Amino acid sequence: MEASRISLERIRQASHQIDPVFLHSPQYECESLSAVLGVSVTLKVETTNPIRSFKGRGADYLLSQRKNQSPIVCASAGNFGQAMAYACRKRSIKLIVYAATKANPLKIERMRALDAEVILQGEDFDGSKEVARKEASRLGIDMIEDALAIETVEGAGTIGLELVNHMKFDVILVALGNGALFNGIATVFKDASPQTKRIAVQASGAPAMAESWKSGRVVNHESIQTIADGIGVRLPIPQALADMKPLAEDVVTVSEASILEAMRLLHHHTGLVVEPSGAVGIAALIENKSRFAGQRVATIICGGNLTDEQRIKWLG
Repeated sequence: MEASRISLERIRQASHQIDPVFLHSPQYECESLSAVLGVSVTLKVETTNPIRSFKGRGADYLLSQRKNQSPIVCASAGNFGQAMAYACRKRSIKLIVYAATKANPLKIERMRALDAEVILQGEDFDGSKEVARKEASRLGIDMIEDALAIETVEGAGTIGLELVNHMKFDVILVALGNGALFNGIATVFKDASPQTKRIAVQASGAPAMAESWKSGRVVNHESIQTIADGIGVRLPIPQALADMKPLAEDVVTVSEASILEAMRLLHHHTGLVVEPSGAVGIAALIENKSRFAGQRVATIICGGNLTDEQRIKWLG
């Protein structure tokens, strides 16, 4: 068996090096939501920080390990770009972010407010990433890819360290985009709580990672159709899939209707404004009530960036 790219030792190291503003996020059992869903559900809330997303952990850890201040290029649907912009601004590093022409306007605005140069090219996230990769090569600038750069995975893994010490869980449901969040957290749980079932959750309208994991080969898609832009992947990263292979015990996909219902349930029972990607764990509980009935479940509310228009449309 090949050695894992992911190091538990570095995840523990990251928990001492990441900007404290991103660490020790709220985690609690939501009793009223638990009663509705028929499970004991613990929420790990990663939206109460300056970028309203878990991505700050991985970006800050990555930048803390970097030994120079040369410019950086990345691509983002919005949250990773904000995280990189926050970490780069703190260190006076120039950042160029490529985002899709249809990217979330709030996320674009926040990246620019954090001093990133934002260039809108490509029909979707993977399209903008292809442009970013070519431009980084042409300019001779470092290209940082979320989930490929192992520090982004290990930074996200610190969420697992905080959760695994909270209580014993039967199941952990984690949103699956390119894999940084799931692979980091699952690494911790596999080591410290192997009895907890590790399940990744993806939108059915963007199932490339789920299909790739199930088939054992990279499955690309020409397009995706989901409101969950933060996990809208159509071109999986092979290294992230290799990381995921020994970690995931199942991958489930959830419908757009269930994602919207989950967002509304979270808003009603917690007061939280949660973006679609952050609600997919709850959507999985909605669609699989009998499977998870009576179990102790944890899920990560991994992002909360909605425009005013989205908030009114989706949450009322």
